[in-house]
Amino acid sequence: METRQPRYLFNRNEFAGAMGDLGTILPIALGMILVNGLDPVGLFFSMGVFYIASGVYYGITVPVEPMKVIGTYAIATAMTAPQIQASAFLMFLCLVVIGATGSMDKFGKYIPRSVIRGIQLSTGLLLMVKGMKMILGKALLKGAEQVAEPYLTIQSAGFIPITLIIGICGIVVTLVFLNNKKLPAALIVIALGLLFGLILGTKQGINTLKPGLYFPHLFPHGFPALPDFTFALFAVVLPQLPMTLGNAVIAQADLSKDYFGDNAEKMTYTALCFSMAAGNLLSFIFGGMPMCHGAGGLAAHYRFGAKTAGSNLIIGGIMAGLALVLGAGFIYVLFLIPMSILGVLLVFAGGQLALTISDMHTRNELFVIVTIVALTLAANLAIGAIFGIILAYGIRRVPI
Repeated sequence: METRQPRYLFNRNEFAGAMGDLGTILPIALGMILVNGLDPVGLFFSMGVFYIASGVYYGITVPVEPMKVIGTYAIATAMTAPQIQASAFLMFLCLVVIGATGSMDKFGKYIPRSVIRGIQLSTGLLLMVKGMKMILGKALLKGAEQVAEPYLTIQSAGFIPITLIIGICGIVVTLVFLNNKKLPAALIVIALGLLFGLILGTKQGINTLKPGLYFPHLFPHGFPALPDFTFALFAVVLPQLPMTLGNAVIAQADLSKDYFGDNAEKMTYTALCFSMAAGNLLSFIFGGMPMCHGAGGLAAHYRFGAKTAGSNLIIGGIMAGLALVLGAGFIYVLFLIPMSILGVLLVFAGGQLALTISDMHTRNELFVIVTIVALTLAANLAIGAIFGIILAYGIRRVPI
């Protein structure tokens, strides 16, 4: 547990940490722009503002991520933009109700630490698997020619996928600079990715960039119709809600207190519900994607150097600023970063989160944790967490 520290720092380590969660954010954000037709300006502007507001309120590093159940389902099934906006509004309503009743704070007191660690380990492993798939060239970006690196001019060097070559380079660089304070690993890895993009990239759209002032539109996709709300509720909102409460509320608050100690005093379950509700209201108004916090994102930012709310202002300012200055052309800059480089960030971020189980020592605790992981891999995180709570209480008096 850390002692009181400055609320804001703006240095190379905070900058590097600010980039640490791009591996989670960009694949889903780009997919929802390319496949579902979301407005790039509204998406990155709302995310940037949410980052900044979260950092200012909580006073510590706070992650902002896509809601993964909604994002992956939306991309896989080509949901319409109004359906996605409806899901953001419904998540706003659900989180406001949960926050207003204080039910999460009351319920959270009875969740065993082994269950929280099981959620964190499961999330960490899922991130690592996703990152490895991106490095191995098995994570295809739907809607972009169904190739692993749609914005590179070559896909392989002989029989070796280009993703693997770039990914290995990224892993080696990360290991070399992982604990280097003067040359933070995330900055070096992102710079390496941009170098590959400039040398091997298609540079799609770069020559069309026109700096200016591009304000986001209100309801750029129109107001969702009643069928959009009905579909979104049953298709994505109800499946997303348990994962959000487990990972973005319970696990997020616990990890924040582990990392920041007394500095995380505002990081309550109720506050997290309200802040995520505000973020989804922003997305609903400006046509962005449903957003949440999350233990995985926090582990990513922290592992790569973010230790204060300064990292939130840095990444939030970059996202919102570039969206306002470059408009929809902002995505052409992002195309320069190979997917495999984002995969490297995911692998190390997932590993950081998975290692939080190191304070679990009894066989009963470890049994609960591995059971949650098994159920998460077999079904989903929500089922793993619910069954884990039941199991944790059920075996308290039964040695394993």
